[in-house]
Amino acid sequence: MSSGSSASHSLLVGLLSLPKPTAAPSHVAAVEWARGLLRRAPLSPLRFPTSGFEAVLATEQLEEERLDEFKTGNYCPVEIGELFATDKYQVVGKLGFGKHDYVALKIFARDHAETCRDDFRTYETINKANPSHPGHRYLRTALETFTIHRPGEEYQCPVQPPMWDSWKDLLQRNPAGRFSNVLLKGGLQHLLRALDYLHTECKLVHTDIKADNILHTIADQGILDAFVKEEMQTPSPRKYRNHDAQPNVYRSPEVMLSAAWSYPVDIWNVGAMIWDVFQGGHLFYGQDPAGKGYTTRAPTSLNKELFSEDGQWIADAPIPQGNSLEDAEQFLTGRDKAMFLDFVGGMLAWRPEDRKTAKELLEDPWLNTWEISD
Repeated sequence: MSSGSSASHSLLVGLLSLPKPTAAPSHVAAVEWARGLLRRAPLSPLRFPTSGFEAVLATEQLEEERLDEFKTGNYCPVEIGELFATDKYQVVGKLGFGKHDYVALKIFARDHAETCRDDFRTYETINKANPSHPGHRYLRTALETFTIHRPGEEYQCPVQPPMWDSWKDLLQRNPAGRFSNVLLKGGLQHLLRALDYLHTECKLVHTDIKADNILHTIADQGILDAFVKEEMQTPSPRKYRNHDAQPNVYRSPEVMLSAAWSYPVDIWNVGAMIWDVFQGGHLFYGQDPAGKGYTTRAPTSLNKELFSEDGQWIADAPIPQGNSLEDAEQFLTGRDKAMFLDFVGGMLAWRPEDRKTAKELLEDPWLNTWEISD
């Protein structure tokens, strides 16, 4: 998790770490890293196939190449089997774009070097603020950073532990399209502990909480071993070459109004995201009445456009009637539903000062009661 609102453009590839006698641990390609083997001889690099895989035409655009920000030289070209950091890490596969122990290397776009450095400073704060806090263990940090050198270019690379599926992945694989009560409550307890640590110990605001940013740790080392084996036996296709804070659908009122914001924006973010994972759809859709994306405007002009001097709504866009959290919630009944709505209502208060803190939400009776009867 990070405290910034600017998007970081990067390429995620899988690496294998090849420890040397004095190698120290080292953020996102997948890497194998043998920890604690300080006196062991260096591992030999793997020899990946040089043929037998599909060759992608240079004219075909793939993944990050479709982004508006993509341009030749801005993203670092990486080949499977390539060695980095004086042969300390070896690329074993591509994880995405956007043990033997494995680590993950995140290769930042060329023009995002300062973002990488800012992120690493944030990770250092997270790592050192108060490791004994119960939320510390639920936050991913960076182990180190290094630089990839290309002719005339440099790419910053933080090194992190590799992670497994996100909440969004779990939703997509679940035929019901939503989390169960138990899964939601267990996940929220971890998430809120992490937020409490960020807010109270690190003095950081996350600003980008969404289902695809909440990742699970990998408990079974064999998953990563299988990933490397698959790449060795069935190589993936190769190609040879010659932000406002918060996502729109989770954006809090104060961010929408370009007003001052702080820790409560993360709480609103979590409340809105719960609808995605528990109710099977967005609570808000990031569209204005004309069907266009949300925009933010200065509060000085909005005050006069939207509110009268006594605080009444006077804008042309009518406030929708007949909508309520109670009507939007479709899966719970009775006391369970009432307690859930009270829990979520503590996050989706319009005024930031009326929202509960992460610590207060952790103590909520709905979150801590696994079986609720009428």
